[in-house]
Amino acid sequence: MIKKIYLLFFTMLFVSCGDDDPVLEPVEAMIVTNLEAKTTSQPGQPISGDYVKFSFEKQTVVEGDDWDIAFRATTILVNGGFAAADDEPGRTGIAAGYVAVGAYGSINNVDESLLKQDSETAYAIPTGSGNGWYNYDSQTYLITPIAGRTLIFKTHNGRYAKMEIQSYYKDAPESPNPFTSQAQTYTFNYTYQPNEGVLSFD
Repeated sequence: MIKKIYLLFFTMLFVSCGDDDPVLEPVEAMIVTNLEAKTTSQPGQPISGDYVKFSFEKQTVVEGDDWDIAFRATTILVNGGFAAADDEPGRTGIAAGYVAVGAYGSINNVDESLLKQDSETAYAIPTGSGNGWYNYDSQTYLITPIAGRTLIFKTHNGRYAKMEIQSYYKDAPESPNPFTSQAQTYTFNYTYQPNEGVLSFD
């Protein structure tokens, strides 16, 4: 279930001496809770199940081609590039992404040179423990977001968003139990820049 927790508007104001200066839409800051991205595979079998497609602009899960990112278990796809497997949604947009090292609040601009699209051999957001947004602890069996990792995205239609994953477990418990806490359930912050060509989140 996705719940809209808050919506903050940071208005960009430009002093104009004429009528040709653009009027920019406000940046939006959101929290999404309990977005389920479960697999249907059994333990020891190849991962299977539908990807859950999400739109930053619409602030919700979508069914059509207007998705920006898609989740299944710990994998995050972007709607740009090429699929690596037949069970992935087709890429119809120009989305891209990268993992920025730095506190979420300190990442205020997009570095376009770092943006990558998905390909047949690699995802824009790397998979595997320690490679992208999470660590897996083989002693506790827990998946936890890596502190100081901010995900930066170009959307399917050329806007930008940054995202901070807070939890991989339902209701974002402070101390999840790998045997009783429901995994494959995301809680995350994101900030969406709705103005085309604007690289700042301020």
